[in-house]
Amino acid sequence: MTKSQGWLVLLAGAAFALSACSAATGSDSAPTAGGVDAARIAAAAPGEWLSTGRTYDEQRFSPLEKLNQSNVAGLGLAWFADLDTARGQEATPLMIDGVLYVSTAWSMVKAYDARTGKPLWSYDPQVPRETLVKACCDAVNRGVAAWGDRLFVGTLDGRLIALDRRTGKPVWSVVTLDQKGNGTITGAPRVINGMVMIGNGGAEFGARGYVTAYDAATGKQRWRFYTVPAQPGKENEPAYLKTAAQTWAGEWWKQGGGGTVWDAMAYDPALDLLYIGVGNGSPWNHLYRSQGKGDNLYLSSIVAIHAKTGDYAWHYQTTPGDSWDFTATQHIILADVTIDGKPRKVLMQAPKNGFFYVLDRTDGKLISAKNFVPTNWATDIDMKTGRPIETPEARYYKTGKPFIGSPGATGAHSWHPMAFDPKSGLVFIPANLAAFPYIPDPAWKPAKLGFNVGVDMGKAAMPAIPAVRNGALAATTGALIAWDPVAQKERWRVSYKGPWNGGLLATGGGVVFQGNATGEFAAYATADGRKLWSFPAQTGVVAAPISYELDGEQYVAVLAGWGGVWALAPGVLIDKSGPARNISRLLVFKVGGKATLPPAPPLEKLTLDPPASTATPQVIAAGGERFGRFCGACHGDAAVGGSLVPDLRRSGALNDAATWQQIVHGGALKDNGMVSFAPVMSADAIETVRQYVIARANEDKALEQGGGAVRKAK
Repeated sequence: MTKSQGWLVLLAGAAFALSACSAATGSDSAPTAGGVDAARIAAAAPGEWLSTGRTYDEQRFSPLEKLNQSNVAGLGLAWFADLDTARGQEATPLMIDGVLYVSTAWSMVKAYDARTGKPLWSYDPQVPRETLVKACCDAVNRGVAAWGDRLFVGTLDGRLIALDRRTGKPVWSVVTLDQKGNGTITGAPRVINGMVMIGNGGAEFGARGYVTAYDAATGKQRWRFYTVPAQPGKENEPAYLKTAAQTWAGEWWKQGGGGTVWDAMAYDPALDLLYIGVGNGSPWNHLYRSQGKGDNLYLSSIVAIHAKTGDYAWHYQTTPGDSWDFTATQHIILADVTIDGKPRKVLMQAPKNGFFYVLDRTDGKLISAKNFVPTNWATDIDMKTGRPIETPEARYYKTGKPFIGSPGATGAHSWHPMAFDPKSGLVFIPANLAAFPYIPDPAWKPAKLGFNVGVDMGKAAMPAIPAVRNGALAATTGALIAWDPVAQKERWRVSYKGPWNGGLLATGGGVVFQGNATGEFAAYATADGRKLWSFPAQTGVVAAPISYELDGEQYVAVLAGWGGVWALAPGVLIDKSGPARNISRLLVFKVGGKATLPPAPPLEKLTLDPPASTATPQVIAAGGERFGRFCGACHGDAAVGGSLVPDLRRSGALNDAATWQQIVHGGALKDNGMVSFAPVMSADAIETVRQYVIARANEDKALEQGGGAVRKAK
């Protein structure tokens, strides 16, 4: 990576909710289902997919071999199902007893006959749409869990719901967090020995992280494990949190602390250890979170918990004193491998910070670590201490100077699942190569709405200067990396023109499957990355595929639907990755499949026709600061919008100050997720935002017409 990678602003989308309505449409013809229990999950029948990672070790490896390098070119679409939402699709389906179960955006759940695609039932938890403002990265959901005759789904507004697997009707529902706060759920639950495990998101909005276990039969809470300490003396905390409190300073609890457990989990039944990935701090900036002092346990850590009791076992912190949104919530894989001639029980993770970690999962000791992408915030990992060897300029709050971090806030690897092939010993990583400008904000204060990250998002916006934009575009790419975790070396890679490509599936037939941001779903040879087959999905694919077998035929299934933070926040860089459209579908393939998709609708792009910009530079600058803090997460860096929400530069409301006020101040579109921002901006302040967007629209109109840039970089 080069220095020109800078000026990528990646925030996060918007989502969360309030109440607990429910609605389901069922089919009495749904197949009779057998119960899912620990023995069945442990047996891991090759033809089924019973848990989000297929097995508790989360390897996302299908042992099925009927589909292999000799016949994968004959794959065709067996059937597809259109989904009733146009937000991002990130879920991994389950296949149990001939039925595919999948969650979609807005936490809805659907069941299909896995052979034919016949819809069996659909459930909508009716998440209030104004919840969207509480979530960082779109109204997504990453999957359901199964136990007994039930399915379990976490909803964006913080509920955990048990559904009857045959009918889709709710059995019980519990609220897992304070719905008046800013927590959300987007991750898939896990079920261990009759307990449903779920965490939540919201660290950018002032949440305190924890993971909770609920009784699968009744919904009763069994235990709760907090990841950051509370205000000293206020709670009778266990020893592990008292130890953690010694690594914090100031009054961190007033902003929640962060450390949300919004995605990764894995489980070792032999050790009865649940492994969780812990997120970033609240706010990102270490100075405002903890006076720039301490490691801030257990932020950005892998933590092992005794699953039966919820007691702490061990931890390893990947990024002490995190100040870059370097979460450790990324996919965790468990495996038994041979290292230096000895069998080792290992845990593997490639978190946001760009290093690939191999730990002994029995005690958390670091075995090895190596960067899998270029990193400029740290040069290496000290194997004696396990700590990163940081570069001085990375601590931007100490230097007072902007730091163009590589990787950036979306991470070298985000939530998109990896896969591990035990035959080849390779881990397959969906990598992002994208930087982020961390700019100190000496006047920062927390606010009720918007991202509370502690950096200056307004000054970080992409300038309307072709050379800067083109440099950032050229430096922002993605890759599928085949990584040898024992040698800590890259074995091969597939390069993509942009980041935010899909999760992985490895198979026993020597084939790796991945969708990408340009709308292609493809198969690659495990050994060398040769492309063996591809299918035009018509939309970006970010979810991970699965494989299953019925009647002697092997199928591959994947959710397609462009979305998530990259479809919302990075402005001009959005076009580097995707086709800028969302067509949400479940796609299912088999050799000889004959189904075809209908033609994709044409991409429509409204012309830039803004009113003249008459505001003073001071008003425009003030509006830009506010836009960066409160609006950019959904409406794009520098007001360059993506496909999931209106591009404000082309909005009709831009020409009418009264309409703009009705929407932004009055909350006229709250049912679409656009709530009132009156709690954080006056009407006059909101007008400065409109003037900023008008100025940006005129700048980009001049660029489109060949007039060059009309403002200077800040």
